Amino acid sequence: MADLATVTDHIRAAVGENSGLGKTVKLDLGDKGVIFIDGASVPNSVTNEDKPADATVSMAWDDFMALSEGRLDPMMAFMQGKLKIAGDMMIAQKLAPLLKR
Repeated sequence: MADLATVTDHIRAAVGENSGLGKTVKLDLGDKGVIFIDGASVPNSVTNEDKPADATVSMAWDDFMALSEGRLDPMMAFMQGKLKIAGDMMIAQKLAPLLKR
């Protein structure tokens, strides 16, 4: 089972130097911690700092893992209340491809 550091590294690799996001996104994974994606800086950066973002995506770790493995559809997760988005919804949609494993 992956841990926060492994997932953070994976997302860092997927984001690369320029993700095209142009904004900041925080993944709030509850008691597992946060992953902060700074798509506004050059190069982009991915850390585990908890700071304000243009969009915050909140979900449980198990649901996040299911989503990243393709076992949970992002739209279904949102409809079922498993995935909550605060802030810029358009950013969250651009994020989906970066979370796939």
